[in-house]
Amino acid sequence: MAGERQARLADRIRVILAERLEKGLRDPRLGFVTITDVRVSGDLQHASVFYTVLGTDEERVSSGVALASATGMLRSEVGRQLSTRLVPTLEFIADALPENADNISALLRQAQERDAEVAKLASSATHAGDADPYGPEVTETEQQ
Repeated sequence: MAGERQARLADRIRVILAERLEKGLRDPRLGFVTITDVRVSGDLQHASVFYTVLGTDEERVSSGVALASATGMLRSEVGRQLSTRLVPTLEFIADALPENADNISALLRQAQERDAEVAKLASSATHAGDADPYGPEVTETEQQ
């Protein structure tokens, strides 16, 4: 039951924050931010908000700083729209999912290229060593 309530609260916080960020924060440091996930602690007192930023590394850092400075205002917004006795604290964490996905894609691309090279080499490969001048080996039963 607590897990279900945590999930509902996390989903509601994600929606509230996404709507608020869509309206804008009037902070020039804030880039194109997407809230990817929200996880609420078991006692419903703390919410970890995972986000991604579309853009350069500099834009990601400046957006993180802007979110950190707007945490109080965003928590007030969440408190106004939630019907809970206590409003969870918000912690913004940059989500590494897009970078990890790009890294995995690059590794898979390299593996495909190497597989193609190995297949190309294998198609023109010959057996190692000299050919047997006597032909295939004769077994003991064939000799008798």
